[in-house]
Amino acid sequence: MLMRTDPFRELDRLTQQVLGTAARPAAMPMDAFRDGDSFTVELDLPGVEPESIDLDVERNVLTVRAERHPSAGQDADVLIAERPTGVFSRQLFLGETLDTDRIDAAYEAGVLRLRIPVAEQPKPRKIAIGGDSSAKQISGS
Repeated sequence: MLMRTDPFRELDRLTQQVLGTAARPAAMPMDAFRDGDSFTVELDLPGVEPESIDLDVERNVLTVRAERHPSAGQDADVLIAERPTGVFSRQLFLGETLDTDRIDAAYEAGVLRLRIPVAEQPKPRKIAIGGDSSAKQISGS
């Protein structure tokens, strides 16, 4: 039989939900890696509706915000509630070399996958100098 209330277990659950643990952080667990000319960031968001995910980029700071609603109805008699609900957010500080205008996002099987391309760097070019009959070229960037 399930025990309905245990104040110590509830306190432990609330502490883990707010502060997290080494094995289970409170924030969205994330993996990030470089794959060729883009960075891929994967965030675990199981049970989150795609409509509740909000992505914002401002001054190279990417903010991910998501909301998970409780599964049980308001009138339900909840016996155990260990899965965190509510609003979750995480900020990622992106380097200047990333193209924040071309971020691609996809959500599948509870994983939000962001692909952030590396910005193309300006390439050095030759500049012709005119004015007299002997035009010469110098390198410029």
